[in-house]
Amino acid sequence: MATHPIDLSTRVIDSGVIDERLNRVDGDIWELTDNVAIVESFSHCVTVNTGDGLMCFDASGAQSGAKVVEAIRTWSSAPISHLVYTHGHLDHVGGSGAFLADANARGLQRPRVVSHEAVLPRFARYDDMSDFNNLINRRQFGGIRADQGLGVGGGAGELAPAAGGAGSAGGGRPVSHRFLPEDALAPDHTFRESLSMTVGNLAVEMHHDRGETDDHLWAWFPEKKWIVTGDFIIWNFPNAGNPQKVQRYAAEWARALRRMVAMGPELLLPAHGLPIVGKERIAMVLGEIATALESLVTQVIHLMNDGATLDTIVHSVKVPDAVLAKPYLRPLYDEPEFVVRGIWRLYGGWWDGAASRLKPSPDAVLGTEIASLAGGADVLIARAKGLAEDGDMRLACHLADFAGWAAPDDIAVHTRRAEIYELRRKQELSLMSKGIFRAAARESEAVVKRQQ
Repeated sequence: MATHPIDLSTRVIDSGVIDERLNRVDGDIWELTDNVAIVESFSHCVTVNTGDGLMCFDASGAQSGAKVVEAIRTWSSAPISHLVYTHGHLDHVGGSGAFLADANARGLQRPRVVSHEAVLPRFARYDDMSDFNNLINRRQFGGIRADQGLGVGGGAGELAPAAGGAGSAGGGRPVSHRFLPEDALAPDHTFRESLSMTVGNLAVEMHHDRGETDDHLWAWFPEKKWIVTGDFIIWNFPNAGNPQKVQRYAAEWARALRRMVAMGPELLLPAHGLPIVGKERIAMVLGEIATALESLVTQVIHLMNDGATLDTIVHSVKVPDAVLAKPYLRPLYDEPEFVVRGIWRLYGGWWDGAASRLKPSPDAVLGTEIASLAGGADVLIARAKGLAEDGDMRLACHLADFAGWAAPDDIAVHTRRAEIYELRRKQELSLMSKGIFRAAARESEAVVKRQQ
């Protein structure tokens, strides 16, 4: 029998010891307090019985939405009157068709869908860039096998199969399905800054802040002291620097967390990870996450003002290991180095400060020239192998790429390049690094397969 999520979060936060999965996606429903339940899925669905129907926060993903609704129905048969999107990511909206199907099967009105106004242009962008989004999701979630997870801590890697196929190919393989499901429900009621509602016997406030996305909301039940945080807390280091996705907002994320603390919540309901109970405990967790983000922003801006290049900043700005060891700040999904790059991009643009990279040569031309100077692509890949064996994976991957670009059809070069990137994948902690390095290995594996 799994541990109740409140019991687990209290024990882990108070002790600092992680001995069970923290991001559980089994589809189980747990009652947290009177009239509040959570379905642990990809993402979770927070469900509140308002006395006049159920208000559900997030619909989970396309592959998990039906199971989420089934779980809700083991807890309550009341109509689902409202479906609130904390933001428009696919794992929060993709399962909404199952909520409509439930209403239709019961002869009920469809849920009223509430979101921030920026969800609608997000949906339009998803339609415009469907294949691209599928490809990057396959790459992002492709570094961890479905049976691996991320150890007893259970980080975001456990979510990979539902998010786009941990076993699927990365790179440029054509994708045949629409990114945003056809039956995903568009919002009926949107707002810009805030929205106050009374549903049944409960008052609820929706507040907009930018963080992981530009369309994020968090909800506050003032009479109950409940707060629904969406992805402002994910029980991993904040996803504020995703290398393959649109801009994130680290400073505003931190400000949102400070706003939440000021409310004095006594029950925190996230979209990933564990709910948290207790005013002091919640304030500590939110405050420590905010402090970690604020520290990165402050360090980056200070160095930018001193004229430092991105290279200098990336390799000098750090988060202390003791902070990253916190159960809710481990870098198992995103990681501080990527957040640093996101801060630079927000305040400084895309150019990294190296003049040669303003208008660079094509990779293949650069790789061929370096291979020529070194004495051949075979020399480069041999040196890359030696560096990898010595533990310098960063430099090893640079040389492996130069060799691969210089010899795009060489079986020996690409066999070794695939081995180097697979080794690097195994040494990384974050899902994003693992996914990209596994995709690089697959690129070279595909070259070898074609040439055999």
